[in-house]
Amino acid sequence: MEIKIQQVETSKIDSIDFNNLSFGKVFTDHMLVCSYSNGEWESPEIIPYGPMTFEPSARVFHYGQAVFEGMKAYKDDQGDIFLFRPDESIKRLNISSERMAIPALPEEIFNEGLKKLLKIDTAWIKKGEGNSLYIRPFVIATEPAISASPSNDYKFIVICSPAQSYYAGEVRVVVADKFSRAASGGVGYAKAAGNYASQFYPTNLVQNEGYQQIIWTDANTHEYMEEAGTMNIFFRIGDKLITAPISDRILDGITRKSIIQLAKDSGIEVEVRGIKVSELKEAAKQGELKEIFGSGTAAVVNPIKGFKHKDFEYEIPEIASTYASFFKEKLINIQYNNSEDTYGWRVKI
Repeated sequence: MEIKIQQVETSKIDSIDFNNLSFGKVFTDHMLVCSYSNGEWESPEIIPYGPMTFEPSARVFHYGQAVFEGMKAYKDDQGDIFLFRPDESIKRLNISSERMAIPALPEEIFNEGLKKLLKIDTAWIKKGEGNSLYIRPFVIATEPAISASPSNDYKFIVICSPAQSYYAGEVRVVVADKFSRAASGGVGYAKAAGNYASQFYPTNLVQNEGYQQIIWTDANTHEYMEEAGTMNIFFRIGDKLITAPISDRILDGITRKSIIQLAKDSGIEVEVRGIKVSELKEAAKQGELKEIFGSGTAAVVNPIKGFKHKDFEYEIPEIASTYASFFKEKLINIQYNNSEDTYGWRVKI
């Protein structure tokens, strides 16, 4: 595939303090850009990272046709670069695009363009556990028109940001009983930009109360727990691992499905089913609730220390051996090429 490349004259990498990175605020020298017009995707380009020009009437600004993905690239001690399950990322990007009436992106553009981009900006991917390159592919509607209809023009863009181990601090959550993340028949299963914008206000409210995130519940009854913040969520009751099934309200998380597979292969009983708030509270009262943790690309696995639902508050007791640390270690070892990958999840660039 022909990819036009325009490289920067001088890299800005020497001006970056890689020991003090704020997540998602520093970007590499280059980005991948591919336009869609006249009913087809054009040849992709790699150009210097920088501002882009769009007309104020671009449809993305008015009707929110925008989807994205989140991925990471890792570099092992030998300097080889790896991605984690990139096939799942392009698949999910196109599932999200379909729901938002955006044309599917050819896998060749995604795979070959990303591979070339990572090789050009390879110096930005640092060795060592915890270091990675966060990758943000996204598609936006760019046609200059404000009639309420799908765009005829789009841009697929990939930007990259060097990252360190993501640590959110101690996380305590509020179980939602009013606001909802997604409704049946909606776009909750898609990584649509608006899904995340709508979470900011209720999340700000709970943060003002001293909590960090929300466990979202179903929009109809607020009885069943579905996701936590921007993560899929797992509950350990006794020695059993429980997580909600994916649906048109719940994102099909790549880390989530990897944890489920690892749990099954490690002899841990897994139940993929709806779990009620009342069941969680009863398990806490009986001392059977051992862990709650979220899963996602940025943090991999993020333990939750406690939760509140209405007047009920519960602090999860610390235990010596947690499922959260077990799964995180397993996944990190695969991602950084520190252990055998029997699943074929690790893809060398």
